[in-house]
Amino acid sequence: MLAIARSELTQIFRNRLVLVTSLIIPIAIGAFFVYRHEVFAEQASLGYIAAIVMFTVGAFGLYTSTVTTLASRRQNLFLKRLRSTAESDRGILAGLVLPATVIALVQLAGILVVFGVVAGQPDNVPLLVVAVIATVAMMIGLALATAGVTNSPEHAQVTTLPVSLGVIAVASWVGITGTEELARVKRILPGGAATELVLNAWNGGVALSDSLLLLAPTFAWVVVAVTFARRMFRWEPRR
Repeated sequence: MLAIARSELTQIFRNRLVLVTSLIIPIAIGAFFVYRHEVFAEQASLGYIAAIVMFTVGAFGLYTSTVTTLASRRQNLFLKRLRSTAESDRGILAGLVLPATVIALVQLAGILVVFGVVAGQPDNVPLLVVAVIATVAMMIGLALATAGVTNSPEHAQVTTLPVSLGVIAVASWVGITGTEELARVKRILPGGAATELVLNAWNGGVALSDSLLLLAPTFAWVVVAVTFARRMFRWEPRR
């Protein structure tokens, strides 16, 4: 698995498209929100900005790059060749996904630390860490599911749009309007409960037990996505 991960990390820095989507775009957007945090905080809250940064990195830095990587490795038959080795299927996928995951976590940690220094520290750091980990797990699951219906790296530019734009839209909706109205609808949508969890972690004022309950919808999406991926994922080029 680690050998696959090292090879994949090298490929990320050689592929301009993946490099831009996984590194440059998330950092640029994150820096913009940190720089303009006072303006956005007037419309919503600091927790909202943290949630948008989290889903920007998750959608473009992790989700999109993972789908593109898996589609590319399938198209050039690299996935098929890896299955002829002693590595298990789970080990192969873990090795391919690990570099993008580590990069996304490092980006999130760096941006949120800078944001905390500039705008003020979150109320509950451990809860924020839990929210980030849960979100990353959800985005990986959705990436595996999307890769199952993606024929090529070019096709990934289309298949990743609904989820990428969708989770950011949901995060904006929940972050700006809150969950006083349509709470169940907002929490069941992908990213809704995770956004509320970040809001609680950063802004405070909510009981820890109530916040932890928000993990259930997020992990439910992980289960749904992985189940779909098991049905649809292909190791050879789709025809």
